[in-house]
Amino acid sequence: MPKLNPDERDAFLDEREHLLRVATVDDSGFPRIAPVWFIFENDRIVFTPRAGSVFLANLRRDERVGLSVDEEALPYRKVSVQGVAEIAHEVGDDDAWRDTYRRIVERYLPVEDAGRYLGATADQARALISVPLEGATVTSWRMPLDGEDATGIWATRYYADGTRMSERSAYRTSGRNVESAAPE
Repeated sequence: MPKLNPDERDAFLDEREHLLRVATVDDSGFPRIAPVWFIFENDRIVFTPRAGSVFLANLRRDERVGLSVDEEALPYRKVSVQGVAEIAHEVGDDDAWRDTYRRIVERYLPVEDAGRYLGATADQARALISVPLEGATVTSWRMPLDGEDATGIWATRYYADGTRMSERSAYRTSGRNVESAAPE
């Protein structure tokens, strides 16, 4: 199963317009997913929940977080993170990290639109959340590229024994499928 190497992963996370999906557990034990804007800096994924956001309340109660960034076009790259969220700046401390917020907004909006957006939302207090990749479980995936084994499209545990993909799999040994890499 093709994975992104660390340089490819970092370049992907730096690309404009990908949304981050933040998964937390709410107070009733159900998962909650929120798509948000983010930036990738200093080997950390950084995002900004507003003061009243449910997922900020969830992170205050349980700092464990699942993150997902993917793309809709080939080669369908994706990065998933299971990590621990850190509150880098509390709600109301926005002036201390306003430049970070500007970088996040400018990643998604043209500079002239970003200025208007920032001006219109400056009085909406936010926290700044950081999830370091170091110590987190980080997985990635992409479609096989030209010349790569097409059976690498999935983790081998998905290939049922005796099927065409199982028989063709370059990751097959001794007639039984084995995992070639960490799960996606």
